[in-house]
Amino acid sequence: MARGWESKEVESQIEAAEVRASQRGRQEPSAEQVAREREIDSLKLSRTRVMQDLETSTKPRYREMLNRSLAFLDEKLAALQNR
Repeated sequence: MARGWESKEVESQIEAAEVRASQRGRQEPSAEQVAREREIDSLKLSRTRVMQDLETSTKPRYREMLNRSLAFLDEKLAALQNR
């Protein structure tokens, strides 16, 4: 089940990247835009991993750490996407 969800997440990320590329038209993105998009993609992948670990974790202290990590990643993503 997790693999199916993960592949759908990857598929949606690919579609989102294609949409972004088509919206930009033919103009080349700046180095800053490329770096920002890479950072967003990296944070999304990290968030996916934390969510998977959170689903399988049973230890309270580890779950607490994962929840803090998730909040941090969400905060960083929000900041980058609102620029």
